[in-house]
Amino acid sequence: MRAALAAWLVLSLLGGTGAEGMCGDPPAAPSHSIPAPQLSPEERLSPHMPESLRCDACHAIAFQIEEQLRKAEGKAGKKALKESDYIVALETSCSQDWESYGVMELDGEKRLSGPGLPRQQPLSVLMSGGPWPGRLSKLCHGYVGEQGEALIYDAHRRGPAALRQLLCHGDKGPCASRKERPEPHKALQNEL
Repeated sequence: MRAALAAWLVLSLLGGTGAEGMCGDPPAAPSHSIPAPQLSPEERLSPHMPESLRCDACHAIAFQIEEQLRKAEGKAGKKALKESDYIVALETSCSQDWESYGVMELDGEKRLSGPGLPRQQPLSVLMSGGPWPGRLSKLCHGYVGEQGEALIYDAHRRGPAALRQLLCHGDKGPCASRKERPEPHKALQNEL
């Protein structure tokens, strides 16, 4: 009996089976596999923000503009900023490195994630760097150019919701007619 028990113990230790859970070891935690988002060629290579991520990008940009303007006002004692000061704050907003933003996939849908955006899922893979910082900077400069520094600062003075409304939800904003899923391009009969 002792020989059989000793043989079983040696084989268990060598083979690795049966030794788990002995001596009060805690049970092994279940492992989770979370794949990285699968990006299309447009999402990987285009210098432009994909249409499906523009609403998220606009909210990230509005958040960063708010932060920079609030910081500049804090230095000025919460007074309204001079034009030159808010222009510098807006330039700082758009010219930052944007490295804290990236794309993640949630339930098959790609979403931008980072400061100022809602957390979509606690366990996910975030792909940051790559083309995302340049795309965000380009979009930010575009919004400032389209709307103008004075109009953006005026919206900021009314509050974060007013700034998001101006940049993201207006008639031509990227969130104005947001659909859950963009419609695929349908080929016309004469294109075939």
